[in-house]
Order: sequence, then structure tokens, then C-alpha cells
Amino acid sequence: MPLTHPIFQEITRVVDGRGLRAYVIGGYVRDHYLRRGNTDIDVVVVGDATAVAEELGRRLGVKVSVFKTFGTAMLQWRGVEVEFVGARRESYSEDSRKPECEPGTIEDDQLRRDFTINAMGWSLNGDTFGELSDPFGGLDDLDDATIRTPRDPDITFSDDPLRMMRAIRFAAQLGFEIEDETFEAIRRNAARIGIVSAERITTELNKIVLSPVPSMGFYMLDSAGLLKLIFPEMDALKGVERRGANAHKDNFVHTLKVLDNVAARSSELWLRWAALLHDIGKPATKGYDAKAGWTFHNHEVVGSKMVPRIFRRLRLPLDAPCKFVQKMVFLHLRPIVLSEDEVTDSAVRRLLFEAGDDVEALMTLCEADITSGNDAKVRRYLANFELVRRKMVEIEEKDRIRNFQPPVTGDLIMRVYGIPPSNVIGEIKEIIKNAILDGEIPNEYEAAYGMMERLAAERGLTIKN
Repeated sequence: MPLTHPIFQEITRVVDGRGLRAYVIGGYVRDHYLRRGNTDIDVVVVGDATAVAEELGRRLGVKVSVFKTFGTAMLQWRGVEVEFVGARRESYSEDSRKPECEPGTIEDDQLRRDFTINAMGWSLNGDTFGELSDPFGGLDDLDDATIRTPRDPDITFSDDPLRMMRAIRFAAQLGFEIEDETFEAIRRNAARIGIVSAERITTELNKIVLSPVPSMGFYMLDSAGLLKLIFPEMDALKGVERRGANAHKDNFVHTLKVLDNVAARSSELWLRWAALLHDIGKPATKGYDAKAGWTFHNHEVVGSKMVPRIFRRLRLPLDAPCKFVQKMVFLHLRPIVLSEDEVTDSAVRRLLFEAGDDVEALMTLCEADITSGNDAKVRRYLANFELVRRKMVEIEEKDRIRNFQPPVTGDLIMRVYGIPPSNVIGEIKEIIKNAILDGEIPNEYEAAYGMMERLAAERGLTIKN
């Protein structure tokens, strides 16, 4: 029996007492059959939903939040959040995804739902308590792992184009297929995505990025014609160009392999975004050299500069997450170069200095970036990465480089030599920093101070009395 939480019996007492019909509907029902936990409960009342919520709140002694504009109410009790809404039918205008609503039957309400798997409901009335209402075969679609709309999919997606993103998101999250006619309707209505806000689109995009195998969602976005509309930089990665026998890899396919590799290692959203954007600068830097073949020189630099623009357009946070992704894109080649060459102490110090606390995330990204079909090559790279990791531990223990600040500061130089802010101060600090990173002097105050004195003397600076 699914309705075991005591909140359901309390709702039954209220709605039966008022002579109203009520149903648990949507995600809570779906997730029960999928054996997934869910503490968000949607209750549809055929009648005044806010009055039901307010009476229930009084019985339970809890606060009820009423949203009169939307005709909904919400309360929390014993670990669950319950939202009440009146059964309604909807109609849409062509230029908005906000519906005109009017009271309706439970059948009207189920018909307006996005997908059959979200249109199932359990009765909360005493005489039919727990009975499943499934007029569109949602339970069969769950068994068949299928996403399908309750009514004509062209109407569903034209009315609310965000549902196209939701269809793909659910398919990616659950590992489901989108029914053929439903997917064709997404293709036909793809241009309608233009009336949806960037924030709404990005909410769904993030859920696709966080899905178990995110490439599945991006391939569907591409096939449906949505990717080029919502994420043109990603769309630009597609394709292979040839010059004679020389061809570069498809950077779209490669990027999605890297994204899946990171997803298998980490559930962290922004590291997955770093995987998604790590080669985003390649289309802008692609070149051909008769000797070297296809090149993408400085794509990490160009890509890192693209990150804030992409984040701004998608309404992603421009503070720490953006800076983290930008850093990962900029540095993603460093460990690979290290693994190809001799792993010197100096190179590892610089990597630790530039990556700081994000060095482990960077190494995860770089290991995921090895997508060669040559198993021997992959083993060689991963073995070299392991060597880099061991070297990082050794140097960090010895030199304390990660996030270090050079022992000699600009304030100290100005105070010792009685000079105002000037280029020479930055020059001295930079030389000392590089000397520490290159292992010429230890990361200690006395050694750094002694170098400051030598550099100052060379530049004609004298100690202030």
C-alpha cells in the first residue's frame, strides 16, 4: 500500500468531510512505481483546494502558505511537503506558456499533464482510498520505459514548449525512450522553445547534465533540433573536416564521451559543466598545417574566455561556479602535457600553484579526457597521470605550494625601501614567485627576503632608514 504516511489519512478526513474528491497525482505516484524516494506530494482537489489546505493546517497545527494568484497552497508536516491545487483545464495563447485556467474535472486535470507517467493519481477519498486512476496508460509506459504525452503531442508542446526539454530530461534521468510520434512532435515544435525563458531552459539543462549518462540527453537535444537553438556553441562542435587523408575527431562526440566519463567519477554539477565546455574553443581555433595536420592552438585560452559569456546567456551563476569552470577549461591541457613529458618538480609546482584546491577536480577532468580507442595508449596516459599525482603529493608535502602566497609581499617591499606602488614591486614579486616554483629557492621567508635584497640592489633601491 503506497499511501502509508499519516498525512494522507488526515487529508481524507478533510475532503470527505467537505464532500470533495481529491487525488495524489504526478511525481509522487510515478516515483513509487519506480521505487524512488519522494517527499514532494501534489494533491489535486476537485473543488476549493486552498480551503482544504487551510483546514488541514488548522488540524495539524502547521503554517499554510497560500498563493492566491495560482490558486495553490502548501504546507509541510512530518518530513513531507504537500502542495494543493484545484482540478483545472487550461488554454494557451500562441506567444505565452502561461495558461488561462478554469475549474475542471479530475479527467481535465490529468489530460493537461505533460506525460502519461506524470498523469497517474491515487484516490484520497475513504470509499476509493488508494485506487489508481490511470486513464492514459502511464503504468504501462513506466513498464515499457516510454515517455509519451496524454494527448496530441503537438498540442502539448506548442502550448508549453518547456515540455520538450522536460521530455528529454526525463528520458535522460530515467533511461527511457521517447515514443516516436512524441519525439517527432518535438522536432516539429522545436522553434517554439524561443518563448521559454533562459532560466527555465537551464533548469532542465542542469538536470540533463546531472543525469546518469548525460550524453543521452544531449544526443536527443541535437536530434530534436533543440541544441542549436539553446546551446549554439555546443552545436558548433559537431562534424569532421577532412584534408586528403587527414581528418580531426568529431569534437561533439568527444566532448560527450568526456562528460560521461566525468559523470561516472563525480556527481558535482560544475565539474560536469567543465567537461561539457573543456573544448568549446576548438571551432574558433581550428586550423590546418600541411605537416602537423589539424590544429586547435590555444583552444583552452579561447574556451576559458567563452565561459562567462555562455554562463551569462544561460543565466548560470557568474560567481564561484563560473570561475571554477573557467579555470578548469584554461588548465585542462596542463596535466596531459605533463604526462607526455618528463614530470619535473618545477612543472608540478606550477600546476599546484595555478589549480590550488581544485587540482583534484582538474586531474579527474584530465583522466576523463582520455577517450582514445587505443587501449595501450589509454593505459600509458593513466599510468603517467598516476605518476603526476604521486609527484604532487610529494611536492606539496615538501614545498607547501598549493594556494601559496610568496613570503615577500608588495607592502613589505614598499615599507623596507620607502617607495610608492610601482612596476618594480610587481617585477620583484614575480621573480621571487617564479624562483620558488622553479625550485631555485625554498618557499621560506628568509630565502625570499634574501632574494628581494639582491633584486632591489640590482635595481638601485636602498633600504629606508
